[in-house]
Amino acid sequence: QVQLVESGGGLVQPGGSLRLSCAASGTSFSINTMGWYRQAPGKERELVAAILSGGSTIELDSVKGRFTISRDNDKKTVYLQMNNLKPEDTAVYYCNADVRWWGTSSVETYWGKGTLVTVSS
Repeated sequence: QVQLVESGGGLVQPGGSLRLSCAASGTSFSINTMGWYRQAPGKERELVAAILSGGSTIELDSVKGRFTISRDNDKKTVYLQMNNLKPEDTAVYYCNADVRWWGTSSVETYWGKGTLVTVSS
């Protein structure tokens, strides 16, 4: 089993910054893509940013230039640096990882439990 544990959420004023972290625990696996999704009240979950094992990234248009995703493969951790936060960024942010177990070709997707980010004055 793989557990993803997020941290770093909280309350911040508009224009402020937060850094989210998500660490994967467990053994005998490697991680392909890691990503951050968010779900605002009454809305569907959406992809915010994702990063491949080689470092290529994709971001939601509305966060480009403000959010940066990065990862530390040795620590099995993905980060989301969020700058110039806006009230519309308020949501529960979920970490996601595509895991490949050693000795197999199968890939499984795991999710964290989420961390709340509230942007309000």
